[in-house]
Amino acid sequence: MTLYSKIIGTGSYLPARRVTNGDLTSQLAAKGIETSDEWIFSRSGISARHYAAADELSSDLAVAAAKKALEMADMQPHDIDLVIVASSTPDFYGSFPSTACVVQRKLGMNNNSAAFDVQAVCSGFVYAVSVADAFIKAGNHKNVLVIGAEVFSRILNFEDRGTCVLFGDGAGAVVMSASKTPGILGSRLHADGSHADILSVPGNLANGAIAGSGFLYMDGPAVFKLAVSVLEQVANEVLEHAGMTAAEVDWLVPHQANIRIMKSTAKKLHLPLEKMVVTVDQHGNTSAASIPLALDVAVRDGRIKQGNTVLMEGVGGGFTWGAVLARM
Repeated sequence: MTLYSKIIGTGSYLPARRVTNGDLTSQLAAKGIETSDEWIFSRSGISARHYAAADELSSDLAVAAAKKALEMADMQPHDIDLVIVASSTPDFYGSFPSTACVVQRKLGMNNNSAAFDVQAVCSGFVYAVSVADAFIKAGNHKNVLVIGAEVFSRILNFEDRGTCVLFGDGAGAVVMSASKTPGILGSRLHADGSHADILSVPGNLANGAIAGSGFLYMDGPAVFKLAVSVLEQVANEVLEHAGMTAAEVDWLVPHQANIRIMKSTAKKLHLPLEKMVVTVDQHGNTSAASIPLALDVAVRDGRIKQGNTVLMEGVGGGFTWGAVLARM
């Protein structure tokens, strides 16, 4: 019997602290840095974002999102046999133990499940879904919990208005299970390390401390130019692989980085904007969490229904990009 994988549950979590553009404008003004709600919104489409509390870690956000996904899937933590967490802001700076292992512990799961992290920055969730799909189709795992979780507020330089206004914290999760009918219709992943310097946290760990900068750095124009090019290409690749056209896509759920990039992608695919899920205005860029956050919002408000075809795609530091086509 041919095995497929299917998304059967979604969940998300946003920290309680909501930070508007006005809040940020006041904070930056105190440092002598000028900005405004209009300046931020016109360049990014962002009006607000959420920041984690001082005692909230990526694993805490991940667990909250995971519980909602498990509830929708009508599963308990012990039903999961693999946990994959996509994050660029893991609980531990040295990246171990993995955030996935911490999530496993906090969910009270038994040790029969495997757990590991995936690092592809904003493409991380797409990468993780592709890995989970392959494991399920190979018969290695039956029920996989895939999570994107970030606390980007910890790595933002609040003296750099070009980056600090763009990012937020949050988590999104899906439960993927073995299915007799196709769910994940195709995926395509790419990377080009020659662009590693345009989006990075350039610090290194040396002698127990950060050597260099521990803040996020981004060459905005370079990222924008590359993103609008590769997102169209990878979307067409995954559609061709599935033997489908963009006209058959019910919903586009792109990485929520910048509304101009998102609209450009939809236009190039000849998809009406009404078919694109947008949460960047209220969430900001939550990196690996942005796609599952947006997916969960649209599932829970009734836009994305069972049987709908959803195209998810993202770009991230590395430089990485990828797309997943799924039938819900």
